[in-house]
Amino acid sequence: MHIRDILANHNPSFSFEFFPPKSDDAWNELFSNIARLQELNPAFVSVTYGAGGSTRQQTHDLVVRIQRETKLTAVAHLTCVCHSQQELSDILDRFAASGVENVMALRGDPPRTMPNYDRKQDAFQYAADLVTFIRSRKRSTDPRGFGIGVAGFPEGHPDMPNRIKEMEFLKQKVDAGADYICTQLFFDNRDFYDFRDRCELAGITAPIVAGIMPIATKAGMTRMAELAAGARFPAALLKAVGRCNSDADVRLLGIHWATQQCLDLLNNGVRGIHFYTLNKSDATLQIYANLGLRR
Repeated sequence: MHIRDILANHNPSFSFEFFPPKSDDAWNELFSNIARLQELNPAFVSVTYGAGGSTRQQTHDLVVRIQRETKLTAVAHLTCVCHSQQELSDILDRFAASGVENVMALRGDPPRTMPNYDRKQDAFQYAADLVTFIRSRKRSTDPRGFGIGVAGFPEGHPDMPNRIKEMEFLKQKVDAGADYICTQLFFDNRDFYDFRDRCELAGITAPIVAGIMPIATKAGMTRMAELAAGARFPAALLKAVGRCNSDADVRLLGIHWATQQCLDLLNNGVRGIHFYTLNKSDATLQIYANLGLRR
């Protein structure tokens, strides 16, 4: 289903994100969790794309398997980094041939093993250029082409000199043909509301989906900050984590904090909530239960 139709039919929308597993056992565990989450009838699920395209085959395999073996609509991530235009064209052709209708267009980062990578080798330097390219691709099953999502940063993009310039670049992505914006994870809803207001001031009217990830362990908080390009943890959250005696306590706290975020977002008209699941189902299922949601 095309992303525009999905968001039109789900208001607010609820969606999940997965990443390609590295082992057969992990694949089996993931699909067990996907089966449990499928019962929640999410608007869509997305599949990440490794730095520099390092998981391009696994991303394709996972998206196609979700499309074929479940009733879910899958959105495939795609990045600019380490790709020629022909490579991107071939990837999009494979998606189209496999029935994948929606793509999340990202600038992306080079692998950590390539710290001196020269991005001038890439066909496209910015996500807006990738959006334009994807929008130009036609699909026989839908004259609108692919559905396209782009990323937003409630706490500010780490590479932008200021928020004004950041909004200019975000508007370029939307004007190039993006159907919606999905934000990076955040832990203070005031950052999201400020971001949403900035989008309105910039004339950005695309639906904005809020990214939520419940913390699970103290060690995971550090990894989470790295993955989210410097996620900001509110002092109240850090104090609460500091009072926890075990990771089991941290997990319960993380679910509670995320639940309160979601309740507040729903009460303030959020267009959608996107759960970064880390390929697990328990926390998302518990948050759904806490919110009184079923399907």
